[in-house]
Amino acid sequence: MKAFALELQEKAPREELRRLQLERLQWSLTHAYEHVPHFRRKFDAGGVKPSDCRSLADLQRFPFTTKADLRETYPFGMFAVPMERVVRIHASSGTTGKPTVVGYTARDIDTWSTLMARSIRAAGARPGEKVHVAYGYGLFTGGLGAHYGAERLGLAVIPLGGGMTERQVQLIADFKPEIIMVTPSYMLAIADEMERQGFDPRASSLRLGIFGAEPWSNEMRRSIEARVGLEALDLYGLSEVMGPGVAQECSETKDGLTLWEDHFYPEIVDPESGEPLPDGQKGELVFTSLTKEALPVIRYRTRDLTRLLPPTARSMRRMEKITGRSDDMLIIRGVNVFPSQIEELLLKTAGLSPHYVLEVSMDGPLDHLAVVVEGKPEAAKALGHSIKAYIGISAEVRIGAVERSIGKAKRVIDKRPR
Repeated sequence: MKAFALELQEKAPREELRRLQLERLQWSLTHAYEHVPHFRRKFDAGGVKPSDCRSLADLQRFPFTTKADLRETYPFGMFAVPMERVVRIHASSGTTGKPTVVGYTARDIDTWSTLMARSIRAAGARPGEKVHVAYGYGLFTGGLGAHYGAERLGLAVIPLGGGMTERQVQLIADFKPEIIMVTPSYMLAIADEMERQGFDPRASSLRLGIFGAEPWSNEMRRSIEARVGLEALDLYGLSEVMGPGVAQECSETKDGLTLWEDHFYPEIVDPESGEPLPDGQKGELVFTSLTKEALPVIRYRTRDLTRLLPPTARSMRRMEKITGRSDDMLIIRGVNVFPSQIEELLLKTAGLSPHYVLEVSMDGPLDHLAVVVEGKPEAAKALGHSIKAYIGISAEVRIGAVERSIGKAKRVIDKRPR
């Protein structure tokens, strides 16, 4: 298969990349300040102007942007261009309150397509291959982001979207795609349906899975790879920053996700204080867009927990695999618990399926955690012991049916009074 050269930015010396970042950062700050009244008010209240940014380190002086800013200005108050220049509008699922709305100019769509093509290529895909897109289409950015990037790279796109699991299996069997792009939880549902139909997942044509849109552990990766017989790589993005294609795991190394730093400037901050943390230290991921026209974001707090790592496969820095979010953290009887911790232990326990949900309720004055999982009853006791030993809390492990997700899996049902 023909090898394809990297873009110049992917292998640029760090000093050259930093010069480009500063030039683009100064443009983005000015663009946001001059064209978004909400940013102007926040900058003025913080006593900073775009001209105060003379180095990359100066970005720390500027205020954060949060999802609350986007909801406060709903629907189009954060747009930095007139509506006649907006060619696409997407929105988040809006699980709490109003959805967050994002807009794109024609140039933004072109940038997004290029970065998704770069991501898919970094994962090991090559022109001439077929890609089965099972991310949802519509307001969710996953389906169209994957679609445009795959077409830009020269792949043949099968745009099925989410749901219709029986048909997913039929088309994988008939069309024989080499690549699938989907949430990891829905990949497991597709594998379940393959087996129900008497179709061995390992015998399918799929060689590469590009999975994103939800946190998933390395144990989940190993489980999918063993069960489906493909190579599973991580894709990262979020609607507010662009959509999928902000960072991608490279097939050469599979050692974390390379951040496309020529378009997004990353920081890690302490989730509580907001103070910047050095590379290598774990905290909350923050992004500033460097090239976005319709919806620039300045120091956007993603709530995703990770750490920045040195470059390997590309000259840009990597981030560790996202396995949790600061707003997904559960406090159970004073102990911080992330769903990813439970998932890792569950997948190491023989006799349990990877389908699970955490139910949090009150037992009198105390928090009660129940793990509902499919599998053998005798395995439930083993998982309960592991949770107590490694996380330090007692949990009820209950064997039961778990509803399959066709998109992002809902892992937590919190029944505690608000």
